[in-house]
Amino acid sequence: MATISHFEELEIWRLARQQAIDIFHLYSQEPFSRDWELKNQINASSGSVMDNIAEGFERSGNKEFCNFLIISKGSNGEVRSQLQRSYDRNYLTLEKFEELKSNCLVLSKKITSFIKYLKESEHKGFRYK
Repeated sequence: MATISHFEELEIWRLARQQAIDIFHLYSQEPFSRDWELKNQINASSGSVMDNIAEGFERSGNKEFCNFLIISKGSNGEVRSQLQRSYDRNYLTLEKFEELKSNCLVLSKKITSFIKYLKESEHKGFRYK
């Protein structure tokens, strides 16, 4: 694996960022924009996915990074659940729901794979060279 110097270089962070953008476009439209509680929840959880990847990376140790990735993966699950509620409330089409749900599942698998990579890596992080 190539050396990564900034969390913005991580594919999982870029995918999480795109997910947050997609979610923003979703809840910015009527009638979703008036459902304050769900709007705030899905905004917070989609932001949490990318933010926990960033925070974990900046901790510089693989063990801490893995902990933050696990939190990120959990937040991604929240996004998927909140998307289901959004669909149930007719805030998005079945096609859009399936697309966003599929993106969540891809991101979840990639986070899991990255956790596995970090746990198996001999390099334990920047602090432990």
